[in-house]
Amino acid sequence: MIKKHYEFSAWLRITHWLRALSIVILTATGFYLAYPFLSASHSGGEPVNFLYALSRSWHVILGFLLIAVTIGKFYLFIFDKESGKERASFWDFINPKIWFKQIKYYLLIGKHPHGKGVYNPLQFLAYVGIYVSIIAISLTGLILYVHVYHEGLGGFLYSFMSPIEVMLGGLAVVRELHHIFMWVFIIFLPIHVYLAIFNSVYGKSGAMDSIISGYRWDVEKKKH
Repeated sequence: MIKKHYEFSAWLRITHWLRALSIVILTATGFYLAYPFLSASHSGGEPVNFLYALSRSWHVILGFLLIAVTIGKFYLFIFDKESGKERASFWDFINPKIWFKQIKYYLLIGKHPHGKGVYNPLQFLAYVGIYVSIIAISLTGLILYVHVYHEGLGGFLYSFMSPIEVMLGGLAVVRELHHIFMWVFIIFLPIHVYLAIFNSVYGKSGAMDSIISGYRWDVEKKKH
């Protein structure tokens, strides 16, 4: 018997995919900004498509989009009624029995534990780490931003970002940290996709589908 239930709200799914889109484009443009491996087209000895400036523009736009949807995600997690199951995942995270069962499940020697929330302990730990990384890469990105754009929003943010820059050890360290946290996402994304597919196929619970449709299902055995 298959029982379907609503798991992820529309706003949660929208912020998830906007965040994923932002991270992918930010990684691609960030690599190019650090190592400009493509040459701009030239006409009469002058560049005509300003590829580096275009990449920087998209990097800035998607960076602010990532910050916006992350703030939106925090709001949903704290205040949204439909995100109650996400908050309930914390109690599974601090439950040793759920941890033990979850590890057995990933080692293919046990069944998937039924917790109170939508995330198992390992997922919850990974997501906490990712959001810490998003905060860190956003702060370092804003510090780099105010050193390029000195007026408007950049000028307004400078007085807030400058003390953080000093605390981190200067602009060179900020650049290095920004690059390091980019690698956190590069490593996380393929693992995240693999485990999402694994849970959806091996666990037969529609875990992958739920972030698209919002619905998940449980397969219940018939009692004789």
